[in-house]
Amino acid sequence: MSVAEDRTTLDELCVNTIRTLSMDAVQKANSGHPGTPMALAPLAYVLYTRVMNHSPSRPDWADRDRFVLSCGHASMLLYSTLYLTGYGLTLDDLKNFRQLGSPTAGHPEYGHAAGIETTTGPLGQGISTAVGMALAERMLAERFNREGHEIVDHYTYVIASDGDLQEGVASEASSLAGHLGLGRLISFWDDNHISIEGNTELSFTEDVASRYEAYGWHVQNLGEDIGLDRIENALANAREVTDRPSLIIVRTHIAPGSPNKQDTHGAHGAPLGDEEIKLTKEVYGYPSLEPFFVADEALAHFRSTIERGEELAGEWDAKFARYAELFPAEAAEFERILSRKLPENWDADVPKKGPEAGAIATRKASQDVIQWAAGQVPELVGGSADLAPSTLTLINGGGSVENGQYAGRNFHFGIREHGMGAIVNGLNLHGLRAFGAGFFIFSDYMKASLRLAAIMRIPSTFVFTHDSIGVGEDGPTHQPIEQLATLRATPNINVVRPAGFNETALAWRFALNATETPTALALSRQGVPTWDPSAVPADAIDLGAYVLADSDGDPDVILMGSGTEVHVANDAKKILEAEGVKVRLVSMPCIDRFAAQSQEYRDSVLPPSVRARVAVEAAASLGWHRWVGDAGDVVAMESFGASAPAGALYKHFGFTGENVASRARALLATLAG
Repeated sequence: MSVAEDRTTLDELCVNTIRTLSMDAVQKANSGHPGTPMALAPLAYVLYTRVMNHSPSRPDWADRDRFVLSCGHASMLLYSTLYLTGYGLTLDDLKNFRQLGSPTAGHPEYGHAAGIETTTGPLGQGISTAVGMALAERMLAERFNREGHEIVDHYTYVIASDGDLQEGVASEASSLAGHLGLGRLISFWDDNHISIEGNTELSFTEDVASRYEAYGWHVQNLGEDIGLDRIENALANAREVTDRPSLIIVRTHIAPGSPNKQDTHGAHGAPLGDEEIKLTKEVYGYPSLEPFFVADEALAHFRSTIERGEELAGEWDAKFARYAELFPAEAAEFERILSRKLPENWDADVPKKGPEAGAIATRKASQDVIQWAAGQVPELVGGSADLAPSTLTLINGGGSVENGQYAGRNFHFGIREHGMGAIVNGLNLHGLRAFGAGFFIFSDYMKASLRLAAIMRIPSTFVFTHDSIGVGEDGPTHQPIEQLATLRATPNINVVRPAGFNETALAWRFALNATETPTALALSRQGVPTWDPSAVPADAIDLGAYVLADSDGDPDVILMGSGTEVHVANDAKKILEAEGVKVRLVSMPCIDRFAAQSQEYRDSVLPPSVRARVAVEAAASLGWHRWVGDAGDVVAMESFGASAPAGALYKHFGFTGENVASRARALLATLAG
C-alpha cells in the first residue's frame, strides 16, 4: 500500500471515529442529535488536524484560532474532536453525554470544558457571536501589532446549519460582518436539507449564496464533493480573501452511511438505535462494533496535534518575547487586557455631582460617566443600534470602527439589536470590555443574547435608555412596562436602575468591575434630581439598596423605589412628614444585588417591624411584593402606557408625591385598624 493510500485509510478511520463516537454517545444518553455530527465529521477533522492554529495543551493561548459550532445541537461533533485531539475531555465524559454534572452538556457550554469558545444552542447565536470575536481580533491587531511584530494574527472559524442561517440574528450579524470586511471570519454552511419537520424546502428555498454575496461575503460552493483535500483547499482560498468574510457551502447528507436513516429527519434529533449503529459501522468498515471504540492509530494521529500546537504556541511565545523587549508598555497592556484585569486603581475617583447640578437624565449622566470610564479603561468600547444621539453612548474622540479601520472605539451596529447583543458577547469573550446600547423597549429583540451572556457568566454591559413611561409622546409601543421584571427574573444578570447622577456613576463602576456577570443599565430620558453625594454610599450598587433619607426615630412607613421614581417617593415623604408621619426613603437601584445580601443587611434597610411599606416604580409590579411584604402596597403600572408628555403620564398613572402619600396614608390606616 502506498503512502498516499495509507494516509487516505488513516484519514477515513479518523473521520469515522468522530462519527462513531457521536453515534455511541447519543445512543447511550438516549438523547441527542447523531446525524449532523456524522455529516460534519470531515469538516471538523480538517479544521483541527490540518488547518487551525490551536494548542490542546494550551487552550487559552492568546493567538489561537477560534472555532464556533453554531449548530450547537451537533455538540458531539465538538466533544468527540476535543477528546480525540487532547483537550482534556475523557472517554468517560463522552459516555456521560447529557448527564448531570458532565462537561459534555446537550449543547456546548462555555467554561464547561477547554476548547469551547462560546455557548451555542439557540440557533444563529454562534455565528453572530463569532462576528464579535472576529471583530475583536481585528481591533486588537490594530491596537497592538507593529510592523514585523504581529502578535494578533488568527482566524475565527464557524460551522453553521440551515437553521442558523434562517434565524434573524444571523442575518443581522452577517450583514454587519460583510459591511465591516471581516476577512478573518470563515464559516461553513451545512446545507443538509433536513429540519425537524422534514425537508428544509418546506420553508427555506432562498438563494443563500446570493444573499451572502449581497452581504459582502466571499462565497464558495463545494456542493456534495467534500473530500478532505477539497475542504482544505477551500479554507486556503478563504484565507487569501482578506477584505471579506467567507462562506463555504457544503451539501452534506445527514447520518451518512446509515443504511436506513441517511437523509431522514429521524436521524436529526434521536438516537439511531443499536442495530442501525451496528449496520452503519459495518458500512464504514470500522474495526470494532463495540461502543466507544477508538483505534490506537487514530488516537495517536489526532493526538499529534498536541505537539504541533505546542510548537505553534512556543513560536508565538518567542515572537511575543521579542515584541515585549521592543514595546514593553504595549506588551504589558496586551497581557492585562487578555487577562480581563482592569488598570490598577482605575476607579479611585468616581465622578460626583451635588444637588446644585439640578435635574439630570440618567442617560445624560451616563454620557458623562462613559467619558470618564473610557479615559480610565482603554479596552472599553461600545456602540448603539442606530440610537447614539438618543442613548448618548458615543465615546468622545474614540473614532468609529469601520471597514478596514478597526482602531476606533465606537461601533455603529445599525438597527440590529439582536445582532448587537451577540456581537457584544463575542467582543467580551475575546477580552475587550464592550457595551451595546438601545432603547429599553427593544431589549426584547435581544433577550436571547442577554440570556446567553448570563449563562456564560461574561461581563457584557447593556445600556438601555428611555426606561419607562417617561418616554412620553412615543406612546405604549415605546414605553417599557414588563422589561424590568423580565430581566430581574433572569439569573446571573444584574439590572441597575440608578436614581440620579451619583448612582449612575457607581453603576458604571459596578458594571466594569464585574467579572462573571453581565449588567443591564436602565436609564431615564427625563431629568432626575441630583442627590447629595454624601447620601449615596460608594457601595450603593453592590449592596443593591440603601437608606437614602431617614426619619428621626423609628419610621412609621418605608417608601422605596428605583430610578426616576425615587424622587416621586421623596415628594411623598415630604408631604407625609409635614403631617407628622415618620418616613424612611430607600433607593433600590439593583434588586438583584439586594436579594444577594445577608438577611441582617436586608433587615437593616427594611426592618421587619415596619409593615407599612410602599414601593414606587413606573413599570410592572411583579417582584416588588417580596419587599413590601403581605401588608404593603405597590404603585406600579397595571397596563401599557399612553401617548402624552411625560409629566402628564406620570400624573395620569399616579406617579406623583400626592398619590403615593395617599396610598401610604391608606396603608397606615388599614394597619392601625
